[in-house]
Amino acid sequence: MKILTEHIDVPNIDTIDVFMKHGGYSAVKKAIKTMTPDEVTEEVKKSGLRGRGGAGFPVGMKWSFLAKPEGVPRYLVCNADESEPGTFKDHYLMWKSPHTLIEGMIVSSFALGANTSYIYVRGELMYVINILEKAIQEAYDKGLLGKNILGSGYDLDLFVQPGGGAYICGEETALLESLEGKRGNPRNKPPFPAVKGLWQCPTVVNNVESIAATSWIVNNGGDAYAAIGVGRSTGTKLISASGHIKKPGVYEIPLGITVEDFIYSDEWCGGIRDGHKLKAVVAGGSSVPILPAELILTTAAGEKRLMTYESLSDGGFATGTMLGSGGFVVMDETACIVHNTLTFAKFYHHESCGQCSPCREGTGWMDKVLNRIEHGQGRKEDIDLLVDVAKKIEGNTICPLGDAASWPVAAAIRHFRDEFEWHIEHPELATKPGAVFMRKGASWTK
Repeated sequence: MKILTEHIDVPNIDTIDVFMKHGGYSAVKKAIKTMTPDEVTEEVKKSGLRGRGGAGFPVGMKWSFLAKPEGVPRYLVCNADESEPGTFKDHYLMWKSPHTLIEGMIVSSFALGANTSYIYVRGELMYVINILEKAIQEAYDKGLLGKNILGSGYDLDLFVQPGGGAYICGEETALLESLEGKRGNPRNKPPFPAVKGLWQCPTVVNNVESIAATSWIVNNGGDAYAAIGVGRSTGTKLISASGHIKKPGVYEIPLGITVEDFIYSDEWCGGIRDGHKLKAVVAGGSSVPILPAELILTTAAGEKRLMTYESLSDGGFATGTMLGSGGFVVMDETACIVHNTLTFAKFYHHESCGQCSPCREGTGWMDKVLNRIEHGQGRKEDIDLLVDVAKKIEGNTICPLGDAASWPVAAAIRHFRDEFEWHIEHPELATKPGAVFMRKGASWTK
């Protein structure tokens, strides 16, 4: 079943007339004309929809936390910053079918009692911003935005804001700071955005995919959405699949299929590229722990690993990972784990806002130590030093960027320590162009 991408390949689906011919904006009409805001929220609660930006927090529950003081405006902000390495599904949805998001924004804003809402888009995606602004104008022209929408008495203005060009602005409070025109530094919490968010007013920040799914839920009911998936992992999920697979791309999957099916089925990724074998997978974007082939396909308890929040996290960080943002990066045996870990570490070092000492200093040290290991200058004690630095960052920062920087390093060493040791013990081999560590011994390829 496809919920968000059912019509995504229809010619001109990015225009409002074609979108409406395929049922677009029916959820707006149903919600505004036949439902109360609380009824919309209740359907989202029943659906079990969880935040698709990475945290997986129940969307309906988050909405219910929104403070509603008299005479104070409320805001809905869509987090379309999507700067997580390996993740590109929101970008794809906005590019191909912008009205899918806009319809969800109207439905969600109505449920929250917001009369002004924002879509905060990664600044590098200017062409997507132009697509969204054109689609928003079409919605205004059809009376679906602005004053007295469809004669209901409900008003909503919707704006697109280019991002601040920083990964940290994907954190919801840093996003709000940036939206207010300030430097995108995360805020201390509490107070949470639901109480004091944009301009110190009650605010809900949700991901693109989360908001877009609300239209289908309104049209079909929360129970119908909850019937898709497994357990608390309900509905469908957009997955950004990349790396050493035959068919990279964005896939909408029903939560609950096996990881093995997703990687090897012709319906999805089509398997590992010819002549190679699976080595490791980063399942939910660069910030989640990497897993070797044997643990991504099967849990430590011997059960098939499923594409769900619960199954991927089975075993904790010792043997599990996270679904996260759905940035599914597949690596075959030619991938160098040390090089990959260094690449991630450089990214987080560069993107740290510098506000917290553990993150500001720790990301720099991880970058520095990994760099010398990668370039044949590592020392035996460097591996334990990296683990120690990662522990001192994790849980000691205002926002989750510190965790996001430390988890990939700790997991890479946990599962591929022998590869790090080989780099240190055999620098003359590790520094050869195209050098690759093989678990049965040291080897390299040209």
